[in-house]
Order: sequence, then structure tokens, then C-alpha cells
Amino acid sequence: MKPKVYVTRNDYARIGLDLLREECDISLWDEGYPVPRDEFLKNVAGKDAIYCSLNDRIDKELLDQAGPNLKVISTISVGYDHIDVKECKQRGIRVGYTPDVLTDATAELTVALLLATARRMLEANKQVHTGGWKSWSPMWMCGRGVKNSVVGIFGFGRIGQEVAKRLTPFKPSRIQFTSRTDKFLTAEDLGVTQVPFDELIETSDFLIIACSYNVETANLFNDAVFSRMKPSAILVNTSRGGVVEQHDLIHALRAGKIQAAGLDVTTPEPLPLDNPLLTLPNVVILPHIGSADIETRIEMSRITACNILAGLKGVKMLSEV
Repeated sequence: MKPKVYVTRNDYARIGLDLLREECDISLWDEGYPVPRDEFLKNVAGKDAIYCSLNDRIDKELLDQAGPNLKVISTISVGYDHIDVKECKQRGIRVGYTPDVLTDATAELTVALLLATARRMLEANKQVHTGGWKSWSPMWMCGRGVKNSVVGIFGFGRIGQEVAKRLTPFKPSRIQFTSRTDKFLTAEDLGVTQVPFDELIETSDFLIIACSYNVETANLFNDAVFSRMKPSAILVNTSRGGVVEQHDLIHALRAGKIQAAGLDVTTPEPLPLDNPLLTLPNVVILPHIGSADIETRIEMSRITACNILAGLKGVKMLSEV
């Protein structure tokens, strides 16, 4: 009998689903949006593997419902905080993810979001469509440049390092970062500086969040941090919404504690249309499209499927937690 795989939506790139169909019996939530929780619980019983995304909560309840046949879970994401990895390990369930393939796409989006926020591009575009553009004016819609600024990066893994490489040609006066591990050799090679967290938040003109989401980083960027940042500072977050205490961010933006924010991630996702963030002119919000590059998403789907097939066969995965 072929292994049984549950797929949590029908709009993953076809390459992954086709690979699974060659060797497995797959069943899926046949919609292009996250499977509802009750459907997930109802249909996961007896499956050997799960192909999921960051929208799908994999916890003890779901693992209990899946039962003892479950051998592998693979998520089409670099983050895996939606999966109770500890519980999976205790049950001998292997967990795959897609860490390397989306690095470049996310780094590119991070730089684009920084520039769009700093140069007020969405504000300016709105003026074009609403009649605010009357004539050339010397100080109208002026934003901030990266040249001669201090760029801070919180988290200096794959994505943080690629962001630093892409920003160097913009000629900032300094690129600095904070990391939980010593990255002296990497910093020296890239021409950047590792600094303590306090120095990072107090001296950065642009502060980019590129860390993983965990108990240490949850709500780390809160009112206490915003109060110590430069009033002219611009915050960019392409990691996870939960790293920022969103109510405090709204207050900081309204009170002028920081100048602006560019967000590819929020809490919750999608952001309700009545959320106060959507009323602020100094905020650029994107719908979590950091890795939304066609080639990247195709490769993510392939890796997710290959992780499942490898896990089912008991051999090395392409990327395992």
C-alpha cells in the first residue's frame, strides 16, 4: 500500500503535489485557503505524512488525532513555530522545512520594503490617483535616503546577511547587527559591525527585523524599545508579526516615537480592515509576500515534497528541523 499524505490546501505549486502522487496516495483540502481546523482534525487521522504551511497549527491535539501512523510533517516555510517540534520529536515524527531556498527572495523584498517606506512610495502613489499631485514642489513627498545612514539588522542569519550585502551599494555610513551568536568572522568579511542590542536600537536610522520567532523574541519590540529608538528611525519587519508588540507600535507611530514602519508580517494575518495600522500614513503593509517569487515558491514546493518522501523512506531529508 502507498503511504497516505494529507495536503492542507490545493494551490501549492504543482511540482510538489505531482512528486507525491507518484509514490503516495494524497488527500487534500481542495481550496486555495487554509484548511479549517475542524476539517484538518477530521481528515488527518491515519495519515503517514502531512504537507502543511505556516497557517496550519500542528499541536498535540492534532497529533493525537493523526494517530501512530504519522511519520513525517513537512512545512513549506522557513519558520516552524506553528509546529510543536518537541511533541513531534517525542513521538518520533520527523519535521522538514525549507530554509535556504527563500533567502534571496526575502532579502530582496526586505530591501524593497525599506525603500518603499523610507521614500514614501505608497503615499506618493496614492497622491497620483487621488489628485494630490498638483505640480513639482521642492519639499513635497520628501523621504529618507539610505546613503550616510546607520542601518541596523536584528538577527544575522541567512536573510540578515543577504540584506546587508544588498544594502552595501546604497552607501550607508555603517551597517550594524545584533545576533545571539558571535559572528565576528562573518561581520569582518561583509564589512559590518556586531553591536549589543541596546546600541542597535538607540543608534540605527533603519532597523530591520530579520530574526526567528521564539520565546526570546516574542513581543521584543515593544514600547520600551520604541521609546529608546530615534524619533527619525524607520522600522522594517519581514520576520514574524509576533516579534513586534503591535499595539505599542501603533502608539509609537502616532506619538512620533519612531518615524515610520514597513511591515510584511502582522498579527493577525490577514490584518482586519478596521485595524488602526491601516489608517496610518507612515506605515507600508504587505501581505506576507517575502518569498513570493515564482521560482522560489516552485522550489519550496519541490523541497517540501522531497522532505516527505525522504522521511517516509527513513533517509536524509533535504532540510530537517
